[in-house]
Amino acid sequence: MSTTPTTTVISVSGMTCGGCANAVRAELSHLAGVTDVGIDLSAGTVTIASDTPVDAADIRAAIEEAGYELAS
Repeated sequence: MSTTPTTTVISVSGMTCGGCANAVRAELSHLAGVTDVGIDLSAGTVTIASDTPVDAADIRAAIEEAGYELAS
């Protein structure tokens, strides 16, 4: 079975420091299929690389578990 690499970019509210980024990165890294998490604090974005698609509800739950929420 082959996998299809996927990149997802989302906006997250409230991330202001390295500690914020580490908390979000740690939660997202636990999701099945996630291979890398990049965070741009100045843009408020998170880029998730995965070897299979990751469910949007799982991403939202991980962000909320870290104490943040998706930006509207």
